[in-house]
Amino acid sequence: MPKFLVEATYTAEGHKGLAKDKPSGRKTAITQAVKKLGGKLDAIYFCLGENDVILIADLPDHVSAAALGSAACASGMARTKTTVLLTVDEADEALSKPVAYRAPGA
Repeated sequence: MPKFLVEATYTAEGHKGLAKDKPSGRKTAITQAVKKLGGKLDAIYFCLGENDVILIADLPDHVSAAALGSAACASGMARTKTTVLLTVDEADEALSKPVAYRAPGA
């Protein structure tokens, strides 16, 4: 199952909701949302800095990952950025595939 990194930043209203719901409540809600999409939450961390929370999740496909990010953004409480993660074996396979690519100006 593909693995995804989701970085989220709360809006001011999102921070108010977090204060009310507590991080443990958000973890429960996110775990349930991922599970309903057929996935599994691997990790969730609250952050200092550019992002407020990051999570790593196994999801069945890219459409499910897009659905999760879209639902969070549609709430108006957070902005998300989703990145597909590759295992070492997948990265090795990608670098081993022949690609007919010509660089600009070459």
